[in-house]
Amino acid sequence: MTQPFDPDAAWAAFDARDRSADGRFVVAVRTTRIYCKPSCPARRPKRENVEVLADGAAARAAGYRACLRCRPDEVARDVEAVARAARLIEGAADAMPLAVLADRVGYAPHHFQRLFTRALGVSPAAYRRGLLAARGAAALVREESVTDAVYEAGYAGPSGFYANAAPRLGMTPARSRGGGAGVAIGWVVVDTTLGPLLVAATERGLCRVAFEDTPDELARRFPRAAIAPGGDELATLAARVVALVERPSETVGDLPLDVRGTAFQEAVWAALKAIPPGETRTYGELAAAAGNPGAVRAAGSACGANPIAVVVPCHRVLRSGGGLGGYAWGLERKRALGERERG
Repeated sequence: MTQPFDPDAAWAAFDARDRSADGRFVVAVRTTRIYCKPSCPARRPKRENVEVLADGAAARAAGYRACLRCRPDEVARDVEAVARAARLIEGAADAMPLAVLADRVGYAPHHFQRLFTRALGVSPAAYRRGLLAARGAAALVREESVTDAVYEAGYAGPSGFYANAAPRLGMTPARSRGGGAGVAIGWVVVDTTLGPLLVAATERGLCRVAFEDTPDELARRFPRAAIAPGGDELATLAARVVALVERPSETVGDLPLDVRGTAFQEAVWAALKAIPPGETRTYGELAAAAGNPGAVRAAGSACGANPIAVVVPCHRVLRSGGGLGGYAWGLERKRALGERERG
């Protein structure tokens, strides 16, 4: 079975009790015949006595038993519970109360709220709102009537759509249906040590951040928008983006975004934003965090469709063997961004 980590990286995560590595592999101790999750608080054994295995099933097949202190198998259970809850939300005709959702997957409500939010970056309620908004955006393109699109998307009525989906679209429903006509987008190209960076935003937030991009490419992507050079407000926003490139250890706060995608794409982008600077995830782990562990290829495609470089940090995702994988803005930039974040 292929290990998600190379031995050195796995030992470093285990030695540091890195909680972010939980669920990515288990550590089996040959002398005690016990396997643990990487963050287990128990005293560390000698490295030569440690074997890294993909998961609890592999450890049990090799004759190890689970640690009673850190309970490593509960991590896999948590991941599956979040994935199952996401599927329940996606398949439900109406909003499911948190207590009902948590009971369906076998958890207490408040604990599952924290678990779901930590895994996907949004609460179950926010996940459903994002799902409906994405459906609404797609329906607006297909339907002649805004009202028909509202009901097709799954909203109980127009008021819910205008309160929750319209702000996410960054434009009125009629403009969204018309392909964004009438939306104003400001742009600026700023210099960074990794090359020129286009930063573009609507009044609601960033809609495009891309290395080596041009205003002509922006016009191709938003053919019906009013596109013009940005002013002082955009320059201030762009400076915060540049700080993420040049000084990733600095805190710049949440940056406003105005991006849209499918429900799964938005879940992937939310999961990307939840990865701490300096840490990485595999595409498989990203798919699981987005609520669909089997959609590894789709998670990679969602990374490729990410329109916001650096701010939505798809450079933090690697192949399961530790390889860089793809990156829309070039592998050298991906490598450089990762090295800067790790200090």
